[in-house]
Amino acid sequence: MPRESEIEKYFVWTVERMGGTAYKFRSPNHRGVSDRVVCLPDGTVWFVELKASGGRLSPLQVLFATRMKVLKQNYTTLWSRTEIDAWASRLDHTRTTRSRSSTSATAP
Repeated sequence: MPRESEIEKYFVWTVERMGGTAYKFRSPNHRGVSDRVVCLPDGTVWFVELKASGGRLSPLQVLFATRMKVLKQNYTTLWSRTEIDAWASRLDHTRTTRSRSSTSATAP
């Protein structure tokens, strides 16, 4: 079972292949915020919480997720490489123009 750090590394790699950036997000004054803020080439922004299988959301993380949904923000929690791949596939940003070498890169 992959650790959360391995899932994060794979997530960052996936977002970069989509042409986006996954910023590590920490807010000392607001505990429970998502792990990553993702900016994609089409201008969409996602708040993403990453968890290893068997992990759980803290009450503050659940509250943050609820706030984001109320504010109509893009928010998701992803628990595995399979879920990361499904999320990326749904967004369908992989068709953007990139060099051949970046699309054939090996996953971490």
